[in-house]
Amino acid sequence: QVQLVESGGGLVQPGGSLRLSCAASGSRFSINTMGWYRQAPGKERELVATITTGGTTNYADSVKGRFTISRDNAKDTVYLQMNSMKPEDTAVYYCYVRTVYSRTLYDFWGQGTQVTVSS
Repeated sequence: QVQLVESGGGLVQPGGSLRLSCAASGSRFSINTMGWYRQAPGKERELVATITTGGTTNYADSVKGRFTISRDNAKDTVYLQMNSMKPEDTAVYYCYVRTVYSRTLYDFWGQGTQVTVSS
């Protein structure tokens, strides 16, 4: 029901910035929470940031003050502005959306986009 198209990944130097976008389409129901997760080599997938329809945000401690999540509800698009990037931010980033219908949760994931922070 939901198709997620991610863009914006790539290579950036330490201290640089990168902006990820994820557009959701195909849903016949309202999208509630949207966000980003990431998985670094040899590590488990972890939450980066989430944002609710009302704009409430949640960030991993490791990215607070550096990353900013936002969304455009009219376009069903979520963004992740990443500033002051560090090598440890290197990971595959996955877009995430949660829909709710009749009190049932439906989660969807993007295909993942590689983000590499290196000199």
